[in-house]
Amino acid sequence: MNINELISIVKKKIMKNIILEEINIEDKTFLHKKHKSFDNKRYHLKITIKSYDLKKLKKIDSTKKIYKIIDDELKNYIHSVQILIN
Repeated sequence: MNINELISIVKKKIMKNIILEEINIEDKTFLHKKHKSFDNKRYHLKITIKSYDLKKLKKIDSTKKIYKIIDDELKNYIHSVQILIN
C-alpha cells in the first residue's frame, strides 16, 4: 500500500466513526529514515483532529478510540502515529 492510499483509508475510517469538524493527516515518514528499525513499507503519520466530541473525553480515551478505528492499519502499515486533538 502506498502512503496516499493509507492516508485516504485512515481519513475515511475516522470520519465515518467520529463526529469531527476537521481532520488533517500528514506523512512524517521522512523524519525516521535513518532509524535502525526503519521499514519503507510502514509509515509514520501525524493525525490532527478538531472534534468537540473527542475533546469531551480524556486524552487516553480519545486516543484509544482512534487506535481501535485504525487497528488494522496500525498492525500492517503504520509504524508510528502522532495524534493531536484540538
